[in-house]
Amino acid sequence: MQRAAALVLRGCCPRTLGPWGRSQSSAAAEASAVLKVRPERSRRERILTLESMNPQVKAVEYAVRGPIVLKAGEIELELQRGIKKPFTEVIRANIGDAQAMGQQPITFLRQVMALCTYPNLLDSPSFPEDAKKRARRILQACGGNSLGSYSASQGVNCIREDVAAYITRRDGGVPADPDNIYLTTGASDGISTILKILVSGGGKSRTGVMIPIPQYPLYSAVISELDAIQVNYYLDEDNCWALNVNELRRAVQQAKEHCNPKVLCIINPGNPTGQVQSRKCIEDVIHFAWEEKLFLLADEVYQDNVYSPDCKFHSFKKVLYEMGPEYSSNVELASFHSTSKGYMGECGYRGGYMEVINLHPEIKGQLVKLLSVRLCPPVSGQAAMDIVVNPPVPGEESFEQFSREKESVLGNLAKKAKLTEDMFNQVPGIHCNPLMGAMYAFPRIFIPAKAMEAAQAHKMAPDMFYCMKLLEETGICVVPGSGFGQREGTYHFRMTILPPVEKLKTVLQKVKDFHIKFLEKYA
Repeated sequence: MQRAAALVLRGCCPRTLGPWGRSQSSAAAEASAVLKVRPERSRRERILTLESMNPQVKAVEYAVRGPIVLKAGEIELELQRGIKKPFTEVIRANIGDAQAMGQQPITFLRQVMALCTYPNLLDSPSFPEDAKKRARRILQACGGNSLGSYSASQGVNCIREDVAAYITRRDGGVPADPDNIYLTTGASDGISTILKILVSGGGKSRTGVMIPIPQYPLYSAVISELDAIQVNYYLDEDNCWALNVNELRRAVQQAKEHCNPKVLCIINPGNPTGQVQSRKCIEDVIHFAWEEKLFLLADEVYQDNVYSPDCKFHSFKKVLYEMGPEYSSNVELASFHSTSKGYMGECGYRGGYMEVINLHPEIKGQLVKLLSVRLCPPVSGQAAMDIVVNPPVPGEESFEQFSREKESVLGNLAKKAKLTEDMFNQVPGIHCNPLMGAMYAFPRIFIPAKAMEAAQAHKMAPDMFYCMKLLEETGICVVPGSGFGQREGTYHFRMTILPPVEKLKTVLQKVKDFHIKFLEKYA
């Protein structure tokens, strides 16, 4: 019977005799009869559905690449198909992706990466000797002298040594141990890994993680994924987004009623707010963490991005050390850095590191075990991180060009930070705090009552409605403040300052024109 059915499916000539002397037509009829008798099977239900999936994954939200960004992608496709819009391009000001916005890579970094990727170039006279020296050192530390090999789970040893040396230089001689350095897939990987180890307990003993509001949505996303308890502390918008220790005390005391606050996350310089913490503030935070027995996470990926002449970056590690052994020997601290921000803007390499100090020796073994599950971070990203922490020095061939390019990038960002602040503050209904650092503006926007009613009718948060209208009418993609968190009754959006100056001026003018029309429409 099966053979007869197979013959039918092959579409053979019905007059051809089969192997048993029957015609194909009779075999087909017989197969058809069998198929009619056989009961029709219903389609099997999917094993994985929204109802059966991991609820913690479903709870994860990441506004930086959320609904508004998906809408931006749809509009881009419509423009490609020739559908007319009031604009000719979508400007993705939603994310801090420097090179996507036109920033040129640092020459020295790309030279070393080229040499590491294709070692035959080491014989080329087109590359400077200081670049070749670094490439050889990295390759000699790799299995088979190749970036294509796995590294140790903690990272390539010589790169960890270079990171430790960089931290020591940065912090004015405060020692750093390469054994406390863990190379990561961007800073995000390190943050999520540390949180995995920290989260435990159930009910009122479940781990509480204190995060700033506004925050970078990675934190709330990882907290949701791990089913930990998010503990919000609010930055002071009326005081340039300052961190107030009294607000930390309020948050931790309230949290103790329903969870076990165990982790305090600080973003310095701030994302999305751009504030730079003063040394006094950092001392107060460290004392608070010591007092409340909190594990400190210091997200310092914007440490090179400080623009205000009145501000200076102070690392938590340095301040902790200078507060004396009572603090430096007891407060557990994980600090994070990355190739993605700063003057480098090498987001795609996914290079990063974390330094973890005062970790219990047994926990150190558990951390290495957890890291070993993902084998190792991308070795190309590790190499890129090495070049960031081991740049050309005075007297080397590439030093002048490297310094010129670095200062050009940071100088342009400083100009764009001031331009953005000034232009936003000229618009009625928009207020923007000084952009001290990082690479974003987070202006507060006034949304009229009628616009809120329209947002409710569209089942959107008011600032999501605002940002969606901005995208649809101007092609500018920004992220609503509700994706970062904000005090109830206030509305914001985050916009990167990375576009080239002339394009940034155009973006800011379009936002100004849109906002004025928006206020008139919903007055």
